[in-house]
Amino acid sequence: MAELVLALGTSHSPLLNSPAEEFSCHADIDRSRPLFDRDGQPRSFQELADAAGPAMAAQITMEVLAERAARCQAGIDRVAQALADARLDALVVIGDDQYEQFFDDNMPAALIYWGEQILNNVLPLPADAPAFWKRARSQYHEPTGERAYPVASGLALHLINHLMDRDFDVSQARKLRMERGEGHAIGFVHRRLMRSRIVPVVPVLLNTYFAPNQPRPARCYELGRAIRAAIESWDGGGRVGIIASGGLSHFTVDEELDRRVLDACRTGDRESLVTLPLNKLNSGSSEIRNWITVAGAAQGLQMQWHDYVPCYRSLAGTGVGVAYAVWQ
Repeated sequence: MAELVLALGTSHSPLLNSPAEEFSCHADIDRSRPLFDRDGQPRSFQELADAAGPAMAAQITMEVLAERAARCQAGIDRVAQALADARLDALVVIGDDQYEQFFDDNMPAALIYWGEQILNNVLPLPADAPAFWKRARSQYHEPTGERAYPVASGLALHLINHLMDRDFDVSQARKLRMERGEGHAIGFVHRRLMRSRIVPVVPVLLNTYFAPNQPRPARCYELGRAIRAAIESWDGGGRVGIIASGGLSHFTVDEELDRRVLDACRTGDRESLVTLPLNKLNSGSSEIRNWITVAGAAQGLQMQWHDYVPCYRSLAGTGVGVAYAVWQ
């Protein structure tokens, strides 16, 4: 039988693909994107800035941004090293799709990909896109041409059957419909974390972003537990890991929410995770669902290390609550 030997969590924001000097460029985009306050209410950039007050200026000095950017890169390195050291035979990636392969004509709540391989491609951005955005987004994609990555297809099919037998009506796919490739949540794992050794993946995509069929927190946690049981019942054998790709709070940083999530993941506090308010799990913060799922799977493992970096980037308190974790 297979064994779940490692669980990981990582943010995957484009901010992590940018130097501190370009954080303000990402902040400029925040001025025009839909924003929410910490209670999940729609707010303008200016309304958030007024609420944040003058103290926010201290959070976005270049000295602070540089220190936090360095911590973020160190966190990526540590997660990548834990992945390499584990010598896995397969890695289950819990991520989300943001109009990359799935759209309003078909938006599955949960999908498992089980093709023999999954494709990634070059960056599909227009030529006039800002240079900083091209640099940031390109790191999810291939530098030149299409690349096929291996999929642990047998394990993926086993997960589908196991979950269907336990009343999880998961969608399935054996190929991608769009040429742009696997999407940012999987691409970040391939391009930023798998360095010297490519591990076959099982992509599990949750609809974290788009109402009304977003999996509820309790369902995510139970899905994680069911994935763990499926792994341990697979007669293919081997060492298997699972990773949450995405989160935590964004685009308005909510340190209280993020620390609650991380503490609950560390202590195995199911109740705190499954009762997270839905109004707080919107926009980018919706990716916390991926962490809830991994926390469910990680029962029995111990969180050996974690880090949290509140990466503010504007006077409105926008940015990303960057988090990393390793369970073994």
